[in-house]
Amino acid sequence: MKKNLFELFMGKLLAYPLWVKQAVYYRLYLNMKENYCERLVIKNANNLFAFYNPTVTFKGKTELWDRASGLDSNIYNFLRLCVEGYSILEISLNTFLSMEEAAKNFMFCLEQNFIEKPESDEVYAMGGFIAGKFRTGEYYKINGSITIDQLDQAVMTQRNLDDRMEHKLFGKILVDLGFITEKNVQTLFTLKADAKQRFILDYSLVPETEPAGSEKDKLLAKIELLEKSNDALKRKMTHLLHLVAKDDNDDDE
Repeated sequence: MKKNLFELFMGKLLAYPLWVKQAVYYRLYLNMKENYCERLVIKNANNLFAFYNPTVTFKGKTELWDRASGLDSNIYNFLRLCVEGYSILEISLNTFLSMEEAAKNFMFCLEQNFIEKPESDEVYAMGGFIAGKFRTGEYYKINGSITIDQLDQAVMTQRNLDDRMEHKLFGKILVDLGFITEKNVQTLFTLKADAKQRFILDYSLVPETEPAGSEKDKLLAKIELLEKSNDALKRKMTHLLHLVAKDDNDDDE
């Protein structure tokens, strides 16, 4: 059964009295403003990476069914949830992955042609940036904030600064050249930093998932060790019981 954890959470929140929702909205607005994240209040869900529902290709479905490539279980969990119609946000919540980890699975599946490329340039750019596939300049170029010529100019500016031992972060160079605002850059990196955090709405609702390969091997090794310890303990107990029985027989004689 599909578990829309975010929808369950929002259902509880939206059921609050209007005056409570008003107070919550105001506090959220202040927090977003203080962290220069006002531009991330996106009214069009089609441009929000978290709300994107990946479409699995025929190749992706075949790999999910056959598992011929022997990929990490997180990839198969990602594809399975995509087939079931989950958004990136719901995939993250249901698999106990950070948004960064979900984005890395997203980009891997995209590169392997397991899922279709998003129609929204913002969704594609943000997914690649959070996953660490796109650098700052690439992100802004892909989503249309800067042109190729502006990106080339920023690259040349950074090289010249490096030659003079005056290194600057690429985002700062874009700001200095007037291509991007400082708040825009701050917002972007705040989002990327927060994407590393795992977020769980309700531990009781998170389903169990198959552990990743290395983690699974560790668990199996621990189970094997416990089984060996248990067998050794049984042998010791049997030996002790044998000695006790022998002592009782000796006393009877």
